[in-house]
Amino acid sequence: MKRAFTLIELLVVIAIIAILAAILFPVFAQAKVAAKKATTVSNVKQVSTAMFLYMGDYDDYYPRARPCAMNSSLNPKFQAASYNDTANEGCGIGGFYNYMDVYQWQKYLMPYSKNRELFEIPLRQKDATIWDSGGEIRGNIALNLGLTGIKNTTLAGAPVGFGDIVPFTGGNQSGLPNVAEAALFVDNVPKTNTSFIPVIDQIQSGQTSTSALTGYPVSYREFWAFRLTKMTTAECAMNPQPNKEVDSGFVPAAGITVGRADGSAKFLSVGAFLAKTPRLNELLTGGTANANTCVVPNISQGYGYTGTINTNINYPMWGYGQ
Repeated sequence: MKRAFTLIELLVVIAIIAILAAILFPVFAQAKVAAKKATTVSNVKQVSTAMFLYMGDYDDYYPRARPCAMNSSLNPKFQAASYNDTANEGCGIGGFYNYMDVYQWQKYLMPYSKNRELFEIPLRQKDATIWDSGGEIRGNIALNLGLTGIKNTTLAGAPVGFGDIVPFTGGNQSGLPNVAEAALFVDNVPKTNTSFIPVIDQIQSGQTSTSALTGYPVSYREFWAFRLTKMTTAECAMNPQPNKEVDSGFVPAAGITVGRADGSAKFLSVGAFLAKTPRLNELLTGGTANANTCVVPNISQGYGYTGTINTNINYPMWGYGQ
């Protein structure tokens, strides 16, 4: 007659299974994050390559216009006839889904990428509400407006609201001191639902709302440290800010992927990314930036600053240096 397991034997087996699970589950979770990270790096590289190809067709310049293009929405929902049966519909009339602007910069690269899903990363979901209501991909790969520029215009093409912002590098690849380092994209801006890295600019004496302003990327360490680490809003406002551990809830891979101007992409740990980013007192002399450093989740496309930008500092990831 076969002997049944004793209670102690069953408890031993259960304990062994529990120990193995405790060991293996974190390994499986890490493997899953690693796979998502690899896909993210691949997507950012392909988007960077698409921008490189775009630039080749447009005399070395990055996209900076704001045309209205009917049936151009990235969301198939807004390509239906009912959303495109009136002139300029979706360009301030009934929504903004047909604009080609900094909120929907992906449209410029679609002829080169051929795949909308490349603009999304598996490490972070796009904002479903904004996608459904406006057709914008928010919370994923972000374009560095400080190197590409902004041009908010009327439907007739006239600049409005200090919206004509030309990058300090000229808005083209030739103006970048180091194309192999310059960050045109990051895989996302944590703790926000944006699709871009904002600019900072300064209105000079005599300039009007239609004047072209010079823009620089929001490229100082305090802005990024708050978004990449477990820093509270109160701690963000401290000077100096405290050193905090990586916020795995917003940065699950403990780093960020940078898409470069030469079409390449590289994953950087949080520490490496911050080391390549100047502190505010390195970037600005005699002033400060009003870039909502400690505000989440909504950030605007541009903010003002006072003082003088030090473009000769050696931080090529942001376009600075000789």
